[in-house]
Amino acid sequence: MLIAVLAVILPAGSARAADTVPDEGKPLLGAVLEWGEDTAAGFTDRLGASPALFGHDIALPFRASEGENIRGFLEQSGMQGAHAMLTVKPSIALERVNAEAAASFAAEVRKLTANFKGQVMIRFAPDMNASWVEWGQQPAAYRSAFRAVAEAFEDPGGTSMVWEPYLGKDYPYDRNRNAPAPGSEGFALLDTNRDGVWNGSDAAYAPYYPGDDAVDWVGLTAFHDDTAGGASVNTVPQPNELQGMLTTSGGENFYGTYAAGKDKPFVLQTAAFYSPASGGASDVDIKVAWWDQVLGAATSTDFAKTAAVVWDERTSTRDTGVASIDWLLTGNPAVAAAARDRLEASPMVTGPVTQVAAGSGYVRANTLTGAGAWTVAAALIILLVALWQVPRRVNTATAWRYSDPSKRDSRVDLLRGMAIVFVVVNHLGMTSLFQLLTQETVGFVSGAELFVLFSGLVVGMVSGPRVNADFGTVVDLTSRRAGKLYVTALAVLIAVFLISLLPIFQTDTLTTFVDQGTGGAGHNGTGRTYDLYSGMESLFQFPVPPQVLPAILLLQFGPWQFNVMGLYVVLLLVSPLILAALNRGKAVWVLAGTLALYGVGAVTRFRILPSQFEDSFPLLVWQVLFVVGLVAGFHRHRIVSWLTDHTWVVAACTAAAFAFAFLSWGNPYLANGLDVRLAIIPDTVYRSMYELFFGRTYLAPGRLLNVLVLVVGAYAFLTAYWKPVARALGWFLIPLGRATLYVFIIHVVLIAVIANIPALRQDDIWINTAAYALVLGLLWVMVRTRFLFRIIPT
Repeated sequence: MLIAVLAVILPAGSARAADTVPDEGKPLLGAVLEWGEDTAAGFTDRLGASPALFGHDIALPFRASEGENIRGFLEQSGMQGAHAMLTVKPSIALERVNAEAAASFAAEVRKLTANFKGQVMIRFAPDMNASWVEWGQQPAAYRSAFRAVAEAFEDPGGTSMVWEPYLGKDYPYDRNRNAPAPGSEGFALLDTNRDGVWNGSDAAYAPYYPGDDAVDWVGLTAFHDDTAGGASVNTVPQPNELQGMLTTSGGENFYGTYAAGKDKPFVLQTAAFYSPASGGASDVDIKVAWWDQVLGAATSTDFAKTAAVVWDERTSTRDTGVASIDWLLTGNPAVAAAARDRLEASPMVTGPVTQVAAGSGYVRANTLTGAGAWTVAAALIILLVALWQVPRRVNTATAWRYSDPSKRDSRVDLLRGMAIVFVVVNHLGMTSLFQLLTQETVGFVSGAELFVLFSGLVVGMVSGPRVNADFGTVVDLTSRRAGKLYVTALAVLIAVFLISLLPIFQTDTLTTFVDQGTGGAGHNGTGRTYDLYSGMESLFQFPVPPQVLPAILLLQFGPWQFNVMGLYVVLLLVSPLILAALNRGKAVWVLAGTLALYGVGAVTRFRILPSQFEDSFPLLVWQVLFVVGLVAGFHRHRIVSWLTDHTWVVAACTAAAFAFAFLSWGNPYLANGLDVRLAIIPDTVYRSMYELFFGRTYLAPGRLLNVLVLVVGAYAFLTAYWKPVARALGWFLIPLGRATLYVFIIHVVLIAVIANIPALRQDDIWINTAAYALVLGLLWVMVRTRFLFRIIPT
């Protein structure tokens, strides 16, 4: 995400602050770049001004895997003669950010910035008064952590600490699950008016202020956005809207109290909401009007302490991907031109602002470019040709072909086993070598898509032959199966909730969801935290609120790792009707119908049910995988026979699967420090391509095609090379593939156990890899010994 910053660096009033450069009244233009969304050069070209400030996220504790990327970021900043802002996002509980943790973090940052010529700003855990960040609404713990970090950076070298809450207009938003409970000491800090209630009448900023001696810069995140998080609406800013935000929102005069009142330089982070599909005012009218207010405030004597203005140069989505939001100042040339004209007429001055450093540019770690990347492509082509020719040219290879006299297809079981391993590895979420194999390494495909497709395939294989002779039995069996899955989902939902009430047990991994940028909110949702059990605590009230029990029955709560179970329940219930249509020779109509529903769901983003699974697996969209699998399972023998007679189709699917895999290796997102990226497409182009063609939540067309060609290619590969593959992997994957539901249920328990082992939360890739091997081995042993098979569905 590129955050464009229009920086006005004015003399600071804090004794802690580093030396400043420009004279008062001559603000500087800059850009804060958070890796992967855009480049400073691109922003400069579009706006016509050079940057003076770059930014990059950094985790606390420091992760060694981030080191090279941050060094590259600092090199590029230095080459632009710019300052650097590090946005520190704690990956541990605030209570654990003590003096020791802060000192260790500061030491690593000093190593990274030792040769950096510009000023380094540390923006610690911004938006701390919001409910959607993991560190939100915990005032006592936040202030203590901020002070620990500030003390660790207190040295003559001059890093500046930035304190930046979120606009208090709708404070306290949705209560963060980690916020202090009523009656506690921490709650007293939130209840600033001492009326015993924490609501919009309480101050939005004061509880979180760490103290004058710890803060160098004060900041505020304030967007023009009239949606209040609800339906999208495009509106032109009201006159003096920004002035009101700075002086009256949140029950406090933020600027007057914290900037002017405390003599601190002030940074404003801002942008203007515009949704292209929502009608109303145009982006030119909205953004230019807001830009005028931003420039007016930045250069006004009424806000003389303004030292930086941060524009969020990004796009995002809202309502689980329903509304596309364009926050860009430079996305529309007309907006960029108007912004540039007004910028040139203002007192702002372009950079550089520090000594320009020599260097070769921002080269991201673990990246293959040019000849190296295309050598990989050549190697894939050679491998593809070899795999295709060996069974034809080598006589002994003919004995490797699949042959199994039983009705069960072990190739499908092996592929199902691979899918469930992908799911388990990705859900456990530990940095390890296993992620190099499971996180879109075989293409734009995750275990979830394969899991759903193979579920439909198995239903078609097992129930299809019975439909004609005994349709009633098929209905009975699928209904019983759906009921068993539903009861299991309810049991898991309730069990996790009850365990979360135990203070000695850490369950945040199951009860909250931290967006990794793969959901409906896209890449820019990264880091936002959602409470998956918000409101369920009212179950203990009397009387119980009427909406709680229906929400439980509709699976609106529950661990995100398990929410796909609701999708299976619905699809199993309708599967007999689809099988009946297939039995009557209506396969073409079934496929046409499922694709039509997919298209409607992908375009309208319409939700049929309020269930939680609709957030990650929208029913209208994801049904296409299950139904296609159902059709394939029902007509498996005919399809295999047809593909055997039309080998060119198999060859084309296999080649396409290889091409998708190669393209997926260009993803700027790296699983860990050992991951490698092929830089064949610029970051910005790649991200746009990914969101348009390969987005996961709404199964973009490219991803759907990738899943289908991968399954055809993998099935053909197993057919030709079955015996060596079965000897190498079949002993492990086939048992797991024959008990996928059992493994899926047990893995939730293992997630909870791992979350309570501190050694597995330190991002040590080797320890975590060993832990993964142990977990997968344990699952295999449990399946082989049929542990609790009489109780847990298989």
